[in-house]
Amino acid sequence: MNSRVVRLLWSTAAVLSTVACNSDATGPGDGGNPLPPGLTLKLDPFITAGLSGPVFMTQPLNDGRIFVVEQGGRIRVIRNGALQTTPFLDIASRVLSGGERGLLSVAFHPNYATNHFFYVYFTTQTNGDIRIERFTTTSNPEVADPATSKLILTVPHSTYSNHNGGLLAFGLDGMLYAGLGDGGGAGDPLQNGQNFNSLLGSLLRLDVDNGDPYAIPASNPYVGQANRRGEIWAKGLRNPWRYAFDQPTGLLYIADVGQGAREEVDVVAANQAGVNYGWNVMEGAICYNASTCNQTGFELPILDYGHTGGACSITGGYVYRGSAIPAIRGHYFYSDYCAGFLKSFRYSNGAAVDQKDWGLTTSAVTSFGTDFAGELYVLSGNSILKIAQGS
Repeated sequence: MNSRVVRLLWSTAAVLSTVACNSDATGPGDGGNPLPPGLTLKLDPFITAGLSGPVFMTQPLNDGRIFVVEQGGRIRVIRNGALQTTPFLDIASRVLSGGERGLLSVAFHPNYATNHFFYVYFTTQTNGDIRIERFTTTSNPEVADPATSKLILTVPHSTYSNHNGGLLAFGLDGMLYAGLGDGGGAGDPLQNGQNFNSLLGSLLRLDVDNGDPYAIPASNPYVGQANRRGEIWAKGLRNPWRYAFDQPTGLLYIADVGQGAREEVDVVAANQAGVNYGWNVMEGAICYNASTCNQTGFELPILDYGHTGGACSITGGYVYRGSAIPAIRGHYFYSDYCAGFLKSFRYSNGAAVDQKDWGLTTSAVTSFGTDFAGELYVLSGNSILKIAQGS
């Protein structure tokens, strides 16, 4: 489907899906159902050897290929369950990798099948600045051409090495979204969280089908406003490492990594512009570094949790939309890099209901992934595990 058609359909679909969500519809194609008693899940091995630092996984086409981003600067291909030797893209020589830096995600254009465009988010070898680039596949669809690199956006980020954000994703409207961290350091020392003249600490929304290298959508909330960057869609984020659009409900889930006390998940309508998530006035649902604070105008999280049980950094996932486990359809899954748990909840009438700890743990959870069928995977260490129904 043409991306412009997607945009035209999106505004209507988002309104209808928001109404469905507000009325707490519970069909399998919308908000989901309560969990049945006795349901168990397991983590089945999917890829257990050959990967180095996987941080993102996606399957844009139903052609047997799954793409995995390695932090060091390569995109690998899994074809029909087997990891391929030849990388799809290798820009390791241009990527500064280590800690929270590296090649952090890839987003395939909605019309990738015909235009062969895909976009990557990485930190530069020279100074750690954030860089978003577009690449194109060659006549051989198994290999992308590094020489086709086109710069979309660069954002200075050399002062601190952490809080780079890292996710690119095409939204329900066909626009390209990018989640940027606050610039690093502890407590937002650069004061980017509430600085609307800085792209850091923001969710950006770009029209990559118009302009050169992009156009700012007229519907972005701060277009034409003094001392406010037009690219900004939402503000007040600390480190939105992973977020997800849920098409059936028209919702946006953002897992924002906390400072030293709270990790959070925010849920809003995907077409809601100008949301301020509160950092660094708020950390999760509490005031940051103060006994009281003015919370007016801030979007509070739907769920937050503290650093007990070894938790340290939330890893956001996706709403399950597969068919293998119908009972969990409509439930959002997430983990924590340190604690390694697998938890979920269902969004209903502004609340996180059916909160569930599945009693499964693994190590160093960097990301979740989805395949074309909507099944969910967990990226753990150098392995990929698939969420399956327990016996």
